[in-house]
Amino acid sequence: MLRIRLIEEAIAERYAEQEMRCPVHLSIGQEAVAVGVCAELRRTDKVVSTHRCHAHYLAKGGDLKAMMAEIYGKAAGCCGGRGGSMHLFDDDVGMLLSLPIVASCMPIAVGAALALRQEGTDGVAATFFGDGSIEEGVFHESMNFAALHRLPVLFVLENNLYSCYTGLADRQPDRPLADLAKAHAMAAETADGNDLEAVRAATARAVARGRAGEGPTLLVFDTYRWREHCGPNYDNDIGYRTEAEFQGWKAGCPVERTAAALRAAGLLDEALEAALRRELGAEVAEAFDFARNAPFPAADSVKDHVYG
Repeated sequence: MLRIRLIEEAIAERYAEQEMRCPVHLSIGQEAVAVGVCAELRRTDKVVSTHRCHAHYLAKGGDLKAMMAEIYGKAAGCCGGRGGSMHLFDDDVGMLLSLPIVASCMPIAVGAALALRQEGTDGVAATFFGDGSIEEGVFHESMNFAALHRLPVLFVLENNLYSCYTGLADRQPDRPLADLAKAHAMAAETADGNDLEAVRAATARAVARGRAGEGPTLLVFDTYRWREHCGPNYDNDIGYRTEAEFQGWKAGCPVERTAAALRAAGLLDEALEAALRRELGAEVAEAFDFARNAPFPAADSVKDHVYG
């Protein structure tokens, strides 16, 4: 979680240099969901993500240098510099892809789960999505198909309360989001999305159900993004949320909560944390240097991978 936090804070800090020419959707404040879920997945399990994908890619083991090169639009990027921040994949670790179109990741994860079933493995697929995605028809279509065929899919809902700038109360009736699973006779669990161990425990149960052939699970994790919907800045001043709300969620920072628990257990002290931050800081700096110095795609490749 600390690694993801430091990487995204560095992206936010350097974004004004205008060398990263793609939009960025940061997960600062939401790291426990990505880490808690991916900690329970095998390398061969499949993950599909959204526009807010950095944390999922990194938690699944994606190549940091390839991610940064992609954000800088360089040929060494995981999509050859053609996709940018919202299009990350790493076949080696089961990160199938990320897609910016709201809810479009879900049917791909369902298809991946079907493929794992047809291959005779006990692998699972996970699809991350935000609370705005539950208002799309493909959410219910994917849930229905997965439940009907008892596919090993984890529907991971990162409920950060807002779809861009519209709050949940203005978009949804007042009922638990986990109740959405009832319409599809699907198992569901809700947990504090800023509590790493709670996320991991709920995910472990869902993964066990999937591997045992007991079908999909809807996982609802309540969390909160600290920065603006799209971009590196804070936006508490524009009126859609209050500073008090933000500070309340920030007090439950998943990185600090986990660090506090580790300190209490005698597993982390100031010296170790300082050493960890130095090590991670050096890795982040190296990744940025790699991305900035890497070449852009060759001009004569402009028509590659374009189909009509």
